[in-house]
Amino acid sequence: MSNVKFFIGPMSKNIVDSIIEFTNETNNNIGLIPSRRQVEWNGGYVNNWTTKEFTKYSNKLILKRDHAGPGQGYIDDNGYKSLEEDCKYFNLIHIDPWKKYPKYEDGLSWTINMINFCYGRNPEVEYEIGTEQAIRKFEPDELNQLLKDLNSKLSKKVFNQIKYLVIQSGTSLKGNLNTGHYDKDRLLKMIKVAKKWNLLSKEHNGDYIPPQLIKEKMTLGLDSINIAPEFGLLETNSYLKEGIDIDKFWKICYESKRWEKWVDSNFDPFVEKEKLIKICGHYVLSHPDFLSIKPNINDVIKNNIKEKLYELFK
Repeated sequence: MSNVKFFIGPMSKNIVDSIIEFTNETNNNIGLIPSRRQVEWNGGYVNNWTTKEFTKYSNKLILKRDHAGPGQGYIDDNGYKSLEEDCKYFNLIHIDPWKKYPKYEDGLSWTINMINFCYGRNPEVEYEIGTEQAIRKFEPDELNQLLKDLNSKLSKKVFNQIKYLVIQSGTSLKGNLNTGHYDKDRLLKMIKVAKKWNLLSKEHNGDYIPPQLIKEKMTLGLDSINIAPEFGLLETNSYLKEGIDIDKFWKICYESKRWEKWVDSNFDPFVEKEKLIKICGHYVLSHPDFLSIKPNINDVIKNNIKEKLYELFK
């Protein structure tokens, strides 16, 4: 597989449309990384798309399921119903049991079982393994051990379908900020592990960091980076600038409760209304109540998103 530098979260239909248009205009490759909450076998918060509908709409792009696994959807499940559909439609699947099973032996066992399950249904699917630092911190030696164990416990054919390794150099998100602390030495050690196993290195949570830092990381050897909420914020900001009814927008966001996981106990949703909207807005863009107040500015939004994509690819 040729390397894809940027994987973008499809936080809305406008974002998907913008990426399709941008790739047609520039011939750049961009991957889409829907989480289970965004797009799922029975529908998600992005345009109410099912996995099948989303992949049919976006099939000219590289499509990767982000964070497949237990407890990564709306309900605390084992993730296999979702995986069954993912195997039919996605090019790549990120195997990630680490949120629910952070102990090494548990996470390893689930990773093996999930990959074998997928391979049995579609031997063409490729995999990303590991997880982001905010879910479960890995040290370089432990990441190397994970690959060593997978290599010994999976058949050669199956192991060779692993293409991406999630590496960690200090990114994490809180609200609309990247709260991580970049560790160049950690990045280099993790990239070395990926290269040792002939895998592409990939970092998550590349939101809200300067393009110059992304460029530095890629110059040091990082192959790919995920960016998601930042594109959702671009769309939300576009609505705020165009004079949407803020009180109604806030009420829809507040009642969704999607903002709660991104704030600390000192956050006052009744005082910091605009901040709440900026944190939560992209979650409700397909909500019927939002659609009733949505201004017709799709072209403005798509231009704003494409400007960001041009900035990244420069």
